[in-house]
Amino acid sequence: MALTLYVDTARWRAHHKHVQEQFPGLVPVCKGNGYGFGHDRLAEEATRLGSDVLAVGTTYEAARIKDFFGGDLLVLTPYRRGEEPVPLPDRVVRSVSSIDGVYGLVGARVVIEVMSSMKRHGISEQDLPQLHAAIENVRLEGFAIHLPLDRTDGSDAVEEVIGWMDRLRAARLPLHTMFVSHLKADELARLRQQFPQTRFRARIGTRLWLGDHEATEYRGAVLDVTRVAKGDRFGYRQQKAASDGFLVVVAGGTSHGVGLEAPKALHGVMPRAKGVARAGLATVNRNLSPFVWGGKQRWFAEPPHMQVSILFVPSDAPEPHVGDELVAHLRHTTTQFDRIVDR
Repeated sequence: MALTLYVDTARWRAHHKHVQEQFPGLVPVCKGNGYGFGHDRLAEEATRLGSDVLAVGTTYEAARIKDFFGGDLLVLTPYRRGEEPVPLPDRVVRSVSSIDGVYGLVGARVVIEVMSSMKRHGISEQDLPQLHAAIENVRLEGFAIHLPLDRTDGSDAVEEVIGWMDRLRAARLPLHTMFVSHLKADELARLRQQFPQTRFRARIGTRLWLGDHEATEYRGAVLDVTRVAKGDRFGYRQQKAASDGFLVVVAGGTSHGVGLEAPKALHGVMPRAKGVARAGLATVNRNLSPFVWGGKQRWFAEPPHMQVSILFVPSDAPEPHVGDELVAHLRHTTTQFDRIVDR
């Protein structure tokens, strides 16, 4: 009895090929929990795609994935002096976002990140005159720019990249390769047309692994079902049942990521109103679970436990039975499954 990730493997891989066709030379990204699939599985899929480079989040991830992927590994977190040294092979490429970082990686393979409108990290325009001397003692694999997802000011992503290409060219820095993130296929095509001497490589994670929502599905197995009457006490806190129904124990708890939700940026009146409503219900211990039964998302009977959740299913719904599986709407990047089943 488990929380299972079911994968329509043929459909999932067909989507990978479609994205690869849209973004020739793409660099798959495998970071965090491997987008819900695990590092070893995504390393296998990247190999299947024929990728020569796999991007990872940290040096610790690179150390784990190096045994599953034989190509180059690009670490996305920028190098900082004083960081804990992690033994890594020469095929690991480090991202750098400061002049000091470049000087700290003598002899290493590096990709230099430039500061985008994300304003997260990167070399500034004022740093460019100092780069000529700094890159003499490293093996420069290219430059990189990480772009925002939304452009509420109406700005153009391509124009932002062009601006940086012009700055780098004016500074007489090598422009053989530019790694980019969060560009559309047509935007990438525009850049390739304008800069035919530069190889643009799109770093893609979410769109590649999670772009086809119908290819994957989480399901939690029902472990126990107990009938309760209105007023019956139950659970750790001995709350009272609000009505007749069933307490359903389903695989999937906090250790799996159930009950964890990343903050969301809300746009518009309706999403904000729904957010306020959910917050109001939570104050009276009414929290909607990610599990679906009888066509509806069901309420947590109490906060999820470490490995299971207890749901309340009212008596007017179909009675669940041990062994049934409930579809679970879970975020891949915060979920840890018990098993994965290809079908």
